[in-house]
Amino acid sequence: MRDYLGHMSQDEVPWDMETIRDIRIRLLAFFDSAKRPLPWREEPEPYRILVSEVMSQQTRLDTVVPYYRKWLERFPDLESLSRATEEEVLALWQGLGYYSRARNLLKAAREAVAEYGGALPRDPEGLQRLPGVGPYTAGAVASIAFGAAVPAVDGNVRRVLSRLTATPEPRPATLRSWAQALVDPQRPGDFNQALMELGSQQCTPRSPACDSCALLAFCSAGPAGTPEEYPRARAPSPVLHLKEAVPILVRFLEDQGPSLWMRRRPDEGLLAGMWEFPGVRVERKKEVRSAALTEATRLVAGAWTLSPPNGAVLDPVTHVFSHLKITYHPVLFLLVREVETETAGEDRERRQGSRHEGSWMSAERVEEHPIPVAQQKLMALALERAAG
Repeated sequence: MRDYLGHMSQDEVPWDMETIRDIRIRLLAFFDSAKRPLPWREEPEPYRILVSEVMSQQTRLDTVVPYYRKWLERFPDLESLSRATEEEVLALWQGLGYYSRARNLLKAAREAVAEYGGALPRDPEGLQRLPGVGPYTAGAVASIAFGAAVPAVDGNVRRVLSRLTATPEPRPATLRSWAQALVDPQRPGDFNQALMELGSQQCTPRSPACDSCALLAFCSAGPAGTPEEYPRARAPSPVLHLKEAVPILVRFLEDQGPSLWMRRRPDEGLLAGMWEFPGVRVERKKEVRSAALTEATRLVAGAWTLSPPNGAVLDPVTHVFSHLKITYHPVLFLLVREVETETAGEDRERRQGSRHEGSWMSAERVEEHPIPVAQQKLMALALERAAG
């Protein structure tokens, strides 16, 4: 087989029908004996499969499971999700990252209710017309939930097929063609999940378990001792590193717990619509305290007294996004008394009336709002210091 593959173009399917039948038998037997007991496999209803697939994009399954369970408790079907606000959806999603997935899931639910009577389209083409649904997700939902004999090619499947054929850089169209030839027409959903499971559990990026692999007899890279050479690693994209000074304003009112000044991010761009502390870009660490003080002074506008006057510098928090790394340098200011003047009161009302400028948020009710992980860490640091 390896001699044949050496002369094969990527436009050819590298297996005859007898080999394809054997691959299906071996892979489905592996899946039947080794599949993980995931909650969406217990009831493969279309909406549940869609939620699980969207949550699983670029996220480990052991992280997804508790989020999936909470999501189904709050939004058990497309109808209930379609009635949710974006803020409710983002608050439930916080911690999973890649928040555009949650926004697109909400849009897809609204479109399914409005255009398809509260059901999902059954075919991959119809599914791909929904917001945020690409070829992989459409193939996964169509095959698992509706039994369509279509492929679902994710990163795990790409790795398995690349190693089976010893193809270092298979084209996306080629991978779909190969996966389409392999998919079992009787059990397409199980077959696609089996390929993904094999890639996730055995045919891993590093130190794959070739000796126990169900497809070792059909593999070119494993027996040659070169599985880690396939697929060829892509050069990492450069990651921009930014620094922000973050003034954290905490106030205590009589008979109330602490409140924090936070702002809602714009509706477009990174972390759209989520809540954060007001950050100020700085170039050097020595600029942090002065930049934070300037912003804190602007925000309180004379209505409060800052304590300590120059703020307390807390430990930095670094968060890495897919294309960006930000180090947040928090500076804590306690607001110890309010000076009620007509100007101060008008200014405070102006700020609170502005959607993106900010408002006071009770620490007791913070879970009702979508707050990114890094901002939650900053909040925890500030509240711990403020309580001390």
